[in-house]
Formats: sequence, C-alpha cells, structure tokens
Amino acid sequence: MENGASAVELDSFDRKILAVLAHDGRITVTDLARQVGLSKTPCQVRLKRLVETGVITGFRAVTDPAKLGLDHVAFTEIKLSDTREKALEEFNAAVRRIPEVEECHMMASSFDYLLKVRTADIRRYRIALGEKISNLPHVASTSTFVAMETVKDR
Repeated sequence: MENGASAVELDSFDRKILAVLAHDGRITVTDLARQVGLSKTPCQVRLKRLVETGVITGFRAVTDPAKLGLDHVAFTEIKLSDTREKALEEFNAAVRRIPEVEECHMMASSFDYLLKVRTADIRRYRIALGEKISNLPHVASTSTFVAMETVKDR
C-alpha cells in the first residue's frame, strides 16, 4: 500500500457503497442505502467509517477537460540525475506545485517518473515542459509521448 498504509477490512456492503459512490458521488445517503440494501443509519455509519479510515479520501467534481479547453495530453518520462531519498523528496514536492501535471508516478523502469501532463495545446505543453518540468530539481532528461485519443480514463 502507498505510504505504508495498511489495508482496511471491507465487507460486501462496504464494496457496494464504494461502487455506487464511484459512479455517483452526489447520491443521497437515503438513495445509497436503498441501492446497497441497508437502512439509512447503518449506511451512514459505514460511510463515515470509510471516510475516517481513509478508504474514501475525498469527493470532487469530475470535469470534461475538452470543455475546459484542456484536451491535450502528454506523458513525460523523467530521468533524474540523483535518486537518493533527499533528491526524490525535493522532486516530489516541486512537481506537486505544477498545475499542468495531472498525475505523477515513480516508476520501476529505465526512467524514474512518468507524468501525465494536461494543457490546451502542444504549444502550451512545450512551455510547461521547458519552463517548469525541465527545471524541476534533479531532472537530467525528459522524453514526451503525446496521446492521440483517450480510450479509457478511470
């Protein structure tokens, strides 16, 4: 598990609750309870426990990037010049501050990180790469792959 987190014991009702919420995070507790086969109070208690134990980490709006003018997606491989723990921490902290970076994953590969970068167009991606990503701490090199179409997202 990430960051040393331990797994939380989930039963079939918990998993049903999570499945319904993954599809519709704005559902009322009453409707959620009905869909998973519980009464309202036990469903509410389970939902609260899922939040408190960190199984559910938040609720957010899922937006359509194209309608926001952000339908250019590039994946950027990052090789670092230093992979000692302090260097990794510095890189991690700095990459979190770049709004164009939608995802950042440390990789077990021939490169160190894979970024999903979302911008309006290739010109704006080039600016983000040149002015922000390439200037992150310890970046030795980058390699870019532009997505032509998103077939599945989540």
